[in-house]
Amino acid sequence: MIESLFPNVDWDKMWEATYETIYMTAMSTLFTFIIGLVLGIILFLTAPKQLWANKIVNWLTGVFVNVFRSIPFIILIILLIPFTSFLIGTIRGPNAALPALIIGAAPFYARLVLIAFQEIDKGVIEAARSMGATTGTIIRKVLLPESKPALISGITVTSIALVGYTAMAGVIGAGGLGTLAFLDGFQRSRPDVVLMATILILIIVFIIQFIGDALTKKADKR
Repeated sequence: MIESLFPNVDWDKMWEATYETIYMTAMSTLFTFIIGLVLGIILFLTAPKQLWANKIVNWLTGVFVNVFRSIPFIILIILLIPFTSFLIGTIRGPNAALPALIIGAAPFYARLVLIAFQEIDKGVIEAARSMGATTGTIIRKVLLPESKPALISGITVTSIALVGYTAMAGVIGAGGLGTLAFLDGFQRSRPDVVLMATILILIIVFIIQFIGDALTKKADKR
């Protein structure tokens, strides 16, 4: 039945492309979470009246975040081709897509982290400071626990955006469902291949959203 609906689909290629999409999304989400969290912490703590208040560092970090989250992803991929080639040794394949995916998504997540921290009751932070808590302790015991639901929700949104980024990266041969849909589907006039790739991308997005919602709900103690 399914073969008759999708006569041009090479299922071995389709499953391999699905694995590549999941791999690119998972790896880029992991590094985006780490780098975005660090950038968000720096943005928050170097703001005026915060523990590391520093106008220059805050401004430089803010400029970096604003610039890279504003560049359209397809243009960012092209701009980073020399860097990717130097770092990975090639501009094709799933690993070659990772630098652009991470650099494109980490600043976006950093802003979500900053918003999450800004929503924390200032009195909680001040109470910790008045008790002599170190900056590291405040980060571990106040900022991260108090903002956990928002951080999880933010990385869920970012992860879903990364699925879309992997599809766009497919245009330059990064692998995954985007490459398969473009090369085997669109360029060869095989709409069933494009449709199947789209369905699998949607399934991946729905799974990420379901897991993210469940973890957010579990983390929210209100």
